[in-house]
Amino acid sequence: MTDTDVLIVGGGPVGLALALDLAYRGIGCVVADAGDGVVRHPKVSTIGPRSMELFRRWGVAEAVRNAGWPVDHPLDIAWVTRVGGHEVHRYHRGTAANRPVFTHTPEPDQICPAHWLNPVLMEAVGIHPHGPLRLRTTVEDVRQSDDRVEATLTDGATGEVDTVRARFLVACDGASSPIRQACGIDAPPRHETQVFRNILFRAPELKQRLGDRAALVYFLMQSQALRFPMRSLNGSDLYNLVVSADPGLKQRDARELISEAVALDTPVELVSDGDWHLTHRVADSYRSGRIFLAGDAAHTLSPSGGFGLNTGIGDAADLGWKLAAALEDWAGGHLLDTYETERRPIAVESLREANLNLRRTLDRTVPPEIHLDGPEGERARADLAQRLENSGAQREFDAPEIHFGLCYLSPLVLDDPHAPAHVGKPDAGWRPGSDPGSRAAHAWWDASTSTLDLFGRGFVLLCFAEDRGLEAVERAFADRAVPLTVYRGGDQKISELYQRSFVLVRPDGHVAWRGDELPSNPAALVDTVRGDRAR
Repeated sequence: MTDTDVLIVGGGPVGLALALDLAYRGIGCVVADAGDGVVRHPKVSTIGPRSMELFRRWGVAEAVRNAGWPVDHPLDIAWVTRVGGHEVHRYHRGTAANRPVFTHTPEPDQICPAHWLNPVLMEAVGIHPHGPLRLRTTVEDVRQSDDRVEATLTDGATGEVDTVRARFLVACDGASSPIRQACGIDAPPRHETQVFRNILFRAPELKQRLGDRAALVYFLMQSQALRFPMRSLNGSDLYNLVVSADPGLKQRDARELISEAVALDTPVELVSDGDWHLTHRVADSYRSGRIFLAGDAAHTLSPSGGFGLNTGIGDAADLGWKLAAALEDWAGGHLLDTYETERRPIAVESLREANLNLRRTLDRTVPPEIHLDGPEGERARADLAQRLENSGAQREFDAPEIHFGLCYLSPLVLDDPHAPAHVGKPDAGWRPGSDPGSRAAHAWWDASTSTLDLFGRGFVLLCFAEDRGLEAVERAFADRAVPLTVYRGGDQKISELYQRSFVLVRPDGHVAWRGDELPSNPAALVDTVRGDRAR
């Protein structure tokens, strides 16, 4: 018999991210994964900037950056007739070494495919018996009572059976999620399922032969089958080619398809070839009693835009602090319900945005003239390049308002009655600020400390002005055992960025409240932000 605070079922990136967040908060867990931890066909590649910020909090951002991606490899996106053939359009993004410094984050996106990412996260979490991660371990017979969840864990290597008792269980067990199904929670499809082939191959000479035409992603504009991305996975020799799996194409030889996609005569080694089903689902509920859903168990999105994994890591950041609050007995009675209230709309919006990106590719008409040499082909490619730019094709790779601008409409968040109404989409100069419900803005508090580094352990009150009511606010938090740290000062630029004299930031880094004066009833503020008031 093993007793723990939280049982996490599934040791993929989302389950491991939740384990890291719980460990950061001093909360014990057991992570059970049926696999052996080896990623044999990596799909996940780009770790979004918000996820990198969370990895920074959990102490693994540097390891992710050093996992293997070469800093001098272009991060460009190229739309091509064939790789090494005619280039129609290129979105220049520089390299990890020379791209411009971002003003809105200290942790820009990073290329780290799953076969690099998982080992980094597993090492940070720790593998049993030295850590909570149990590999080759199946979870069965999940049952819950008013105060706990119990499950039977079987070690596939030894046959040893253990009963784990936990206060809560989080299902990170994938898109088909047996636990979600056992809870009777449906995740109906929102769009038609698409079927694709992932062809993983090595081409050790391709990067060198491409020279300055190398890119991170090559969007093919060859045919109905070859109109999807070919992506460099390691910045060296490993590539993934996505191909339509229409019935008439399923029997096509993988090497033949690679030859059609790549114009250059270069050696190729096939690594794997398999179908995958793209589903668009969001679970009807994220909670059943003491059982919660996160990651693909709660939502599956098109990979177009790279929101899927990053949405799951956001789930972990939201759920982690709320479970910790419940386990440390300072959560209000409604706090755990707000996990679904806050995260489910984010999944719906991310799914919508990802599907727009997918449809942009599926619905794009490709004139045959773009394959021609000479003036006619050049004109056709120039016209198509203009259409790509006008259609927002690069938005799939540059959407900071999705990574940073999604805002929680939540009973834990107090509205700012003086905030201006937002009109339209962010412009090129957009930068996150301190809108209630949003992720609090990054700025350099000092030479090496981001404002984001101040957040995470508990609530944080940033004070850019003096107020005699501060002592009453601190007392109200202390009376309810809610952790609060106060930071005074910050330079004028930070004060202007945060827009108000006082800004209260939650343990997940989202703004809970702001104002130019401290509240006259601080107890009501504390009860709201800790989930003790239903709205």
